[in-house]
This record gives sequence, C-alpha cells and structure tokens, in this order.
Amino acid sequence: MLAEIMIFVPSVTDMRLSWLRDRLNTAAAAAIVIDGLPDIKLPRSLEDSTLMATGTKAIALHKEELTRMIVVSEVPPAVNAQYDLSTKSFFADAYDAFSTLAWGGEQVVSVRGPIGASGMEIELVMSDRALRQAMLVYCREILFFSIVISLTTAALIFFTINRILIRPIGRMTASMQGFAADPGNPAAIMSPPEGRDELSVAARHLAAMQTELQRTLKQQKNLADLGLAVSKINHDMRNILSSAQLMSDRLTELGDPVGRGLSAKLVRTLGRAISYSSDVLAYGRASEAAPQVSRFALRPLIDDVGEILGLAADGQIRFVTDVKPTLEIEADPEQMFRVIYNLCRNSLQALEPHDGGDKQIRVGVAVIGDRLRLDIDDNGPGMPEKARAHLFSAFRGSTRAGGVGLGLVIARDIALAHGGAITLVEKSSPGCLFRVEIPHRAGL
Repeated sequence: MLAEIMIFVPSVTDMRLSWLRDRLNTAAAAAIVIDGLPDIKLPRSLEDSTLMATGTKAIALHKEELTRMIVVSEVPPAVNAQYDLSTKSFFADAYDAFSTLAWGGEQVVSVRGPIGASGMEIELVMSDRALRQAMLVYCREILFFSIVISLTTAALIFFTINRILIRPIGRMTASMQGFAADPGNPAAIMSPPEGRDELSVAARHLAAMQTELQRTLKQQKNLADLGLAVSKINHDMRNILSSAQLMSDRLTELGDPVGRGLSAKLVRTLGRAISYSSDVLAYGRASEAAPQVSRFALRPLIDDVGEILGLAADGQIRFVTDVKPTLEIEADPEQMFRVIYNLCRNSLQALEPHDGGDKQIRVGVAVIGDRLRLDIDDNGPGMPEKARAHLFSAFRGSTRAGGVGLGLVIARDIALAHGGAITLVEKSSPGCLFRVEIPHRAGL
C-alpha cells in the first residue's frame, strides 16, 4: 500500500496532463481545419457544435505573433487559472493536479500547448468540471486496484506465514503435547524436517531433547527396577555376611596369633561389608546418608585401604603414603574409607594391565587454611576421553570395560555431604590425580 501511495502522485499527475493533451489535440484538429477556410464568419450553430465537441468555451490559435480566435461562446468567460503544457515541472504539475481534485469543479481554466512541430500553439478556455470528474474516476480505479493488490498480498503473506511458521509451530506443539501424554512411546518423538531455517533447527533440537529425555526416563525406570532387585538381594546377602561375621568371631578364640590377627581384620572387613549392604537401601531411597562425624587418625584408615587392596610400599604396585601419623580429622570414618578405597581401587585397576616400570599409587594429604586436601595420584595410562565426558555420571562414567561407574559417584556424594568436593586435576605427567577437599578445623 505504501508503494501504491508513492505511485499515486505521479500517476494522477500524468493522467491530468494526458487528459488535457487529448483535449488540446482534439481542439487543434478542429482549429486547423477552420483556420484553413476563407476568412469568413462561421455560423453560430457551427461554433456551438465545435465548442460542444471539444468541451471548451473558447479556442484560440497562436501563430508566431498572430492570435486568431477560432470559436468563442457568446459570453466570454472569466479565467481563474492558466496552464502551459509546454513547460515541464513535476512539482508544479502535481500541485495543479491535487488543486483540481481538492478545489476544482467550478473554475474556468486556460490551457495552452504546442501543436506538434508546426510552431503553432492551441489555447483552450474550458471548465475543469469534466477534468475533475475524470480524475475522481481514475482515483477510484486506483483505489480499487490498490485494495485488490493489498488483499492479494495479504492472502499470499497469510498462506506463506501459515506454511513456514504456523504449521511447523503447530506440529511442534502437537509433538510436545503427545510426548507429554506418553513420553515412553518412541512414536511420540518428533520427526524433524530438513532445512536450515530457525524452525527446522528448533525442531531438530526438540527431537534431540525428546530422545535424550526418553532415554533418561528409560534409564530411570531400569534403575528403579534394579534398585528393587538389589534390595531383595541385599536382604539375603546381609544375613549371609552376618553369619560369616559370627564365624569369624570364633576364629579369634584360636590360639594361633597369626590367625587371631587375620580374623580381626576379617571381622572389620565383614563389618564394613554389612554396613555397606545396609546403606544400599538408603542410597536407593535418597542419596548418601548424613555423615556421622567423629575425630579419628587418618593414617591408619589409609593403611587399612592398602592392606585390603593388597598393596604395599615394596610391592609390584607400590603404595606410597605421605600422611603424618598424628594427623586427625573430623569426618565420618566409614564414608572417608569408602572414598579413599574407591579412588585407590580405580587406580589399581588402571595400573594392573598397564605395562610400565615403576607403578605406584600415592596418597598425600595437605592442610591449607581451613581445608584438608587429599590427593590420590597414580602413574597409569590416564583417564580416557570418553570417561572424562561422563566422569561423575552413574552407569556412564566407568573408566574400564565392564565397570558401572558408581565408585566416583559415591565418592563425589560423600565429599559433597561433608561440605567438600572432588575433582580430577590435570597434570603434565602420566596417570590420574583425584583431589578431595573437605573442611578442616585449625589446630587439628
């Protein structure tokens, strides 16, 4: 419509000029014929017919310095405006055109223009009523065609927007509603269209999100089923471990000092196994149990981990402990044992198949301000890139084939429960360095 408005001004101006030229040409044809006749007085009836045919009140022919009045009405009219079509000025012509539209209809105007290349000019005195009427008809036609063009454009825009916006958005909305109603149905996942426009990209992202969510929901269902199965197994296993603990207690009554020492360790190990078995149900209900904080020496607990894993300072895989025997911390001893055990076991499993010279696992502790930093470092093959992407994700972050990836998850949850954190530290030498940080009271 804006384009039509911009075109309207020159088109109306040109229509007015064309209309006036047509009148000048018609009058010029009659004037030349009359001018060629002998110099006689035309009958009044012939003059009236000529004026009526040309739609004028007077016709004058200008030849060089001579002006001849061809025909004129009985009462010469008073002229309100004069227009010379030989002079070209767009703004003046546009002003005259809109003046005629706005105030014309009752005015008498003089219009003058050249007759071809003859050197003569024709001048008409006429009413602008017919001109204004013709211009109004032309404006109505322009308005009608503008409305038709606008409606056509609007329809095209509507169908285009409906095709490229409304229908794709409707499909996405229907897909989201269908997926929400039945997220487990693979058919509810949207089939994204091909294309590089924004809606196609959004549809592909929606399909990817639905696929990932469906996979997650399926995994959660499997975990729930697994939890139920583990709970049933755990009930019977706890009874078996309790029986084994009772039999181990009887071994302590034997006279062999070596047997008594081994049985004491076996009793502690079975006690931990029973405790872990009891924690399975708690883990299935929520997360790790709240820490039962107490003060204890850290070095014996680390030595315990080494003995259970079969590590020694002079073994094939050296177990190096850089912890002061007098260092005491405030934490849950059983949970801290699980953290250190899981991390050291991961290092051991990485080092056992690894071909290398001096294989070692180092456990170091440093107190920095009000934080205790526990490092478990090995010189094995390092962490695979695939495992790094899901390092602390259950069942996805395993560092070895056949693993379930729960060790790091348990260690992270315990560290968080103590108000700390666990991170994989980048280092220039081979191997993995896991760092556990927990709060530490000054003076301990």
